[in-house]
Amino acid sequence: MKNDKYRNSKNSIPVRIRDFLKKMFCRKSKSKQIRNIRIKKHFFELSNLYTPRYLVFAADLVIVAVSSYILNIMRGTLIRMPNYYLMDGFMERFVSTIIVFAASFFVFRTYRGIVRFSGTRDALRLFASVVTAIFTLYLISRITQAITGTAIYDSPMMLVILGMIVMMNLAIMRFGIKYLYNGKIAENMKNRTRVIVLGTTPDSVTLAKKLRDEERSEYIPVALLQIENDKSAYFEIDGIPMVRYSPDRVVEIFSKYKCNTMIFEPTHIKALKNGGIDPFLYANIKVMQFYENSIIHRKGDRNISISSNIQNLQIEDLLERDEIKLDDRQIREYIDGKCVLVTGAAGSIGSEIVRQLCKLDAKKIVLFDNAETPMHNMYLEMKKNGYNDKIAVFMGDIRNKVRIEEAFEKYAPQVVFHAAAYKHVPMMEMHPGESIRTNVGGTKNLADLSLKYNVEKFVMISTDKAVNPTNVMGASKRLAEIYVQSLALKIKKEGGLSTQFMTTRFGNVLGSNGSVVPLFKEQIMDGGPITITDKRITRYFMTIPEACELVLEAGCIGKGGEIFVFDMGHPVKIYDMARRMIMLSGLKPYIDIDIVEIGLRQGEKLYEEVLNDKESATATMHEKIMISKVREYDYNDVSPLIDNLLGIAVHDEPMRIVKAMKEIVPEYKSQNSVFQQLDNGIAAKE
Repeated sequence: MKNDKYRNSKNSIPVRIRDFLKKMFCRKSKSKQIRNIRIKKHFFELSNLYTPRYLVFAADLVIVAVSSYILNIMRGTLIRMPNYYLMDGFMERFVSTIIVFAASFFVFRTYRGIVRFSGTRDALRLFASVVTAIFTLYLISRITQAITGTAIYDSPMMLVILGMIVMMNLAIMRFGIKYLYNGKIAENMKNRTRVIVLGTTPDSVTLAKKLRDEERSEYIPVALLQIENDKSAYFEIDGIPMVRYSPDRVVEIFSKYKCNTMIFEPTHIKALKNGGIDPFLYANIKVMQFYENSIIHRKGDRNISISSNIQNLQIEDLLERDEIKLDDRQIREYIDGKCVLVTGAAGSIGSEIVRQLCKLDAKKIVLFDNAETPMHNMYLEMKKNGYNDKIAVFMGDIRNKVRIEEAFEKYAPQVVFHAAAYKHVPMMEMHPGESIRTNVGGTKNLADLSLKYNVEKFVMISTDKAVNPTNVMGASKRLAEIYVQSLALKIKKEGGLSTQFMTTRFGNVLGSNGSVVPLFKEQIMDGGPITITDKRITRYFMTIPEACELVLEAGCIGKGGEIFVFDMGHPVKIYDMARRMIMLSGLKPYIDIDIVEIGLRQGEKLYEEVLNDKESATATMHEKIMISKVREYDYNDVSPLIDNLLGIAVHDEPMRIVKAMKEIVPEYKSQNSVFQQLDNGIAAKE
């Protein structure tokens, strides 16, 4: 027992010796705190340790000293010098050489690199330091010869030989350590996952080399898949073979290299869009993406693990159009220093608008919503990110005009982003009164108060379902559009410089609450089946950040009365999306996860539109944003109709409510709904 206590004591001699050796011969990596480690591990576990700079510096000087002694022996042999003259002037040469090389190493900082990661730049730095030291010794020799008549080095050739010996020994030491280290890595490669890296661009090559050389890497690249328009093929890049890609050779290629995983970096995402990923998925190849492209070019940071930044490809990344990035300079100018009110601030779109506004230096951001728990979560997120002084949480319902006015009186917002709305088609088809009271009545409340309190800009978020609506939700959003636009036209006709009202129409938003992607992910996790309404159904999609960028941009360029629509590219087939999500999860459609058609829901249509048949669009300063030329309504005609509709919506009479909606929006034709009988009745009267 006494011996055990003695061994475990912090002041015991063995422990003090161990700590001394740890300080002398190794340091702890900053990325891992290694405690209670035995002395053996300090010598053999290279992954956690690296040689201190002063030891590298000392080792280099030892090599210089040994090289100087070797040169002295060679000097005696070459000029046939008697043995008793061998050490003549040696100490002067030895001390001078050590001092000069030490100064040169210090100036060029040859000791700063991690030896086992030595590369071309380290070799060039080492070569420059040796050349500088040799040239300095030559100058010193000439000076001493002029002063004393005796040169330290009596022959320039001796200095050249010295430089060659030193450089050779320094290189042998570094590449020897690197060879041993790479040999240790090679032992661990047997347990790594064999992968093929997509592309032969510099970024792809760098990624492959980092994956191969990083000791903690989980992957070993066995080939580079060439997709660039380059005639070269069957070459090697730093020992990694290149192979030319062909969609019909995917199975052959991956079988040849005995792997079933492909990794790519972000610049190659375009090659996988529009069905480009399908050959890999159909061949049961797991596709993974490197999500932090910038870090592969950073050196010397051992906290970075390449493997940890490689993740499964998400369906959002395969959105079949180029992601849209807008210049935020103008947006920042009109947001800077202003108070902004965001309704629906706890929802998918509203919360992202709040996040982007925080980065745009808004003076105050008022979060208006009636969902308590999501609002509390949003507040905690803002507080965590250091924005709690910039935001104000205001619980309220947009249907309550008195509560909205309290927010306007308290904060006097200059910009309003209106994202609060009911959005689920089946739910609104069952509750048309709620849809009218919220989507139409709530919008009217906000618009009227924005005008009363001299808000500068009012941006309403609409939907592509408002175009030729076939359901209550879409028609209610079209009614909100009509009211907001008619109010804007009224202001223009009166020549006022008041609030600028504008609208943005969105397609479906990937990842939003209740959208198809989270639903499919949940169904896959539950083992299926994935349920789709119809194999033919298509939808336009955009990401949440893109949607919010459009909202902010609309507020920037809008002058009042516009309905902005987005160039969303090609519509996506929901059935294809479901298949790809299953395969991206490493499963097989209809084998591991079934896909079941359940039929169109109430009010749902197969194809969404951005413009109706009677609408056209004009370009804006941004090629991806257009202004829809819609039918214009006179405010004096619209306002009493909206008031009448809101009065009807107070009573729970769905048929009467929807009939009134159809009278205001004649293009509203119900599909897969009980309200189709109203269309038949209207058509019969016509």
